[in-house]
Amino acid sequence: MAVTEKELQEILDQYPSKVQKNRRKHILIKDSGQPPQIIEANTRTVPGIITNRGCAYAGCKGVVLGPIKDMVHITHGPIGCAYYTWGTRRNKAKTDDPSQYFLNYSFSTDMQESDIVFGGEKKLAKVIDDIVDIFHPKAITVSATCPVGLIGDDVGAVAKAAEGRHGIPVLSFSCEGYKGVSQSAGHHIANNILMDKVIGASDMEEAPGKYAINILGEYNIGGDSWEIERVLKEIGYTIVSVMTGDGSYKDLRNAHTAELNLVQCHRSINYIAEMLETKYGTPWLKVNFIGVNGTIDSLRNMAQYFGDQALIEKTEEVIAREVARVEPLMDQYKKICDGKTAFCFVGGSRGHHYQGLFAELGIETVLAGYEFAHRDDYEGREVIPTIKTDADTKNIPELHVTTDERRFRLKVSPEKMEELKKKIPLSYYAGMNAEMKDGSIIVDDLNHFETEEFIKILKPDIFASGIKDKYVIQKMGIPAKQLHSYDYSGPYAGFNGAVNFARDVSMGFASPTWNYIVPPWQDEPLLSGTVNEEGVA
Repeated sequence: MAVTEKELQEILDQYPSKVQKNRRKHILIKDSGQPPQIIEANTRTVPGIITNRGCAYAGCKGVVLGPIKDMVHITHGPIGCAYYTWGTRRNKAKTDDPSQYFLNYSFSTDMQESDIVFGGEKKLAKVIDDIVDIFHPKAITVSATCPVGLIGDDVGAVAKAAEGRHGIPVLSFSCEGYKGVSQSAGHHIANNILMDKVIGASDMEEAPGKYAINILGEYNIGGDSWEIERVLKEIGYTIVSVMTGDGSYKDLRNAHTAELNLVQCHRSINYIAEMLETKYGTPWLKVNFIGVNGTIDSLRNMAQYFGDQALIEKTEEVIAREVARVEPLMDQYKKICDGKTAFCFVGGSRGHHYQGLFAELGIETVLAGYEFAHRDDYEGREVIPTIKTDADTKNIPELHVTTDERRFRLKVSPEKMEELKKKIPLSYYAGMNAEMKDGSIIVDDLNHFETEEFIKILKPDIFASGIKDKYVIQKMGIPAKQLHSYDYSGPYAGFNGAVNFARDVSMGFASPTWNYIVPPWQDEPLLSGTVNEEGVA
């Protein structure tokens, strides 16, 4: 069942006229027969609308910096901000040196009212001194929150002075939550500083093994990275660094030595991927290790890039063995899932990646979208030159990297690059829209009102979402698969991850729980009224 233009307009008609005009630009009904369909993205959420987005601080400290295990990450701000970016994201990590493993700790200046009035710079300096004295880290990050920016604390100056006192890198991130329209701004800010201050900071000139790669935009939620690495290492790849799941400051410093960068989450890390290509000549390959088919395609594309016959043969050997092992299990779960429909609205790239895994189980995605994507995540990188720079985007300083004359080298010849680009997504991402079926709904920054309205029309069998709306969905009698941090499950990446995902989704469908839930919109509404230009009537 598809949403018609008439039904979509009826949903939008419930908004005030200005809001209606705004939200219409963020919603598409996929029609490949039309000229390229443009979707509005990376713009401010309408005030008053309940969004699923996070803030710039969450994107910087919570997503990109937080998983780095051997750096102390200090939140300069209220304790609630620190706790949110520490306790809600299941970034797993292992270490050979427990004295340099800090993910179990939430470090914060715990700003109080007096700090807001009189300033928190002295308190931050004292916290840094105490941390160095107690933990002896090799590097520290300091992430600023909204109050810090509002009162004008000079976090950069405090960090620089601490570097002088202690002789270790203390990196400051001006990622106040209000910078940008979502967590995407924080990704960009984190990318810039890591590229400028960390990547390439070591003396290593050559990777420690053959087929050297960096894995970018993989955060080891529920152990995803470990499953991906298991397969890659068996094939013969040398993993220089992972940005940033189970990642380390030590390894990130060597990222310049890789022969190829893999980009899993395009939105959160494409900035570093482009800068690595400019500075060191390292191409990036768009990969998707979610689902059996996605994993197979990515492995074959990687082997094709390196072009080594032994690597290609080993890749096929591992694929054949893994498929033979997991296919019977997937078929078993597909019997439960086949013919069902899904909404898939989560994160930067997950709203796209998981559609393939749903399809392998016989589940059709009828609505999908992203919380904090840009237009190129939907429409492909061709549209980047046409994206207008607005005031919010200008809040984020641009890092203009140049060629490193000593370390830059072409990994493949220009002729070979052009040949490969015709076969594999090298330095390219086609976007989510290209793979969506005609008639499916594409929504940017889906809000709670629209969620309920689309559910009433399409009645999906499962809703894949983030951490903020799953309980609302479940109260409507629909299983919610939480794909922000997987709740207590995972990994969901790679071959074993596909089986885990299939098992969990099947359990959701088979649970008798939903027989005892009556969605509130099936009964009389608790409140009645209309929204007009003056407000609620």
